[in-house]
Amino acid sequence: MQLEPTVPPKALAAIRAPFAALGATAIDAPVIQPLNQLLDLAGEAMRARLFIVQGEGGAEACLRPDFTIPVARAHGASGAASGRYVYEGKAFRVAPKGSDRAEEFLQIGIEAFEARDPVGADVEVAAVAWQASLAGGRTDLSMRLGDVALFSAFIGAMALPEALAARLDRAFTRPRVLRAELARAQAGEQAPRAGDRLAGLLAGLPETEASAVLEEFWGLAGIQPVGGRSAAEIVHRLSQRAEAASAPRLSAAQADLIARFLAIDDQPQRALDQVAALAREGGASVDVPLKAWQARLDGLMAAGIAAEHMSLSTAFGRAFGYYDGVLFEVTSAALGAEHPVAGGGRYDALLARLWAKVDPSVGAVGCMVRPWRAFDGSAAGAA
Repeated sequence: MQLEPTVPPKALAAIRAPFAALGATAIDAPVIQPLNQLLDLAGEAMRARLFIVQGEGGAEACLRPDFTIPVARAHGASGAASGRYVYEGKAFRVAPKGSDRAEEFLQIGIEAFEARDPVGADVEVAAVAWQASLAGGRTDLSMRLGDVALFSAFIGAMALPEALAARLDRAFTRPRVLRAELARAQAGEQAPRAGDRLAGLLAGLPETEASAVLEEFWGLAGIQPVGGRSAAEIVHRLSQRAEAASAPRLSAAQADLIARFLAIDDQPQRALDQVAALAREGGASVDVPLKAWQARLDGLMAAGIAAEHMSLSTAFGRAFGYYDGVLFEVTSAALGAEHPVAGGGRYDALLARLWAKVDPSVGAVGCMVRPWRAFDGSAAGAA
């Protein structure tokens, strides 16, 4: 396992200070986390980045890749309607093959579960991420902004069939899938893929019968399933795929409009102006989310983040699939976009997915900073 170097105490204290000033409750989270629940919430694509562990005869688990889900689970278990939690500890992720990324690294962060002004909370948490990143001594920082909900609003304003809009929403955090969907529509391809045919065959059976058929097929073919997913789980996913395959498809014109939306990447005010113009061109309106974004920009600039240090990318998403609103990352020109210094966003629906009984007015937003990436080795001091 590749380890991250230790941040000098003086620099670490400076990076920690903006979080401490929020007066949040300190919290820790178990290093061992349930695997299946994390994959269900964050997305199956995360499996390749997880350190998976399993005791003899026990269920699969993993080393915590992040603190958001564990902290959200702890908040829900507390029974409190609202709460703010600050954490500091190690997280663990498998580095991509050939990468020099640390696989064990320190994170400091905050998760806020509140019913108050969500726009104000977005600004406050993003500003803390920026201030903590600056405290490490770097002078080459910029903030990239995005919004899962803005994409959903744009799609919703196009008055697409419900099943099609839902499929596009799910694909947003899977860029390859979304690009393929748009490319097929722009090329006029409507024929189902081979995998869709298999999904359709199994989806025509009751799930218990379809599971038995799949298990029999595995036995006849001598296939040994791997990955921890049962036949029933696979059949359920195939049923969802079959439903999506039979849903209405995008027209070439609709696909082109969405592709142009996703290509917007500019200083925030110019990007929002482009979104508004594109929506008008498509005969739609996204005035409500754009008004909220104007308030966020005003708040971020009031917090000391200059407009020239920010960009808004409509295609910006995160690997963790539970984010459903505003997103942000702080990056360093020296480290590059693949090594963000800090990041976070809004994930209002996560609590309801973890706990059946939650106050629907309570939203959730959080951020984390990687102290070693924030530390520049000189300006923050090495003492």
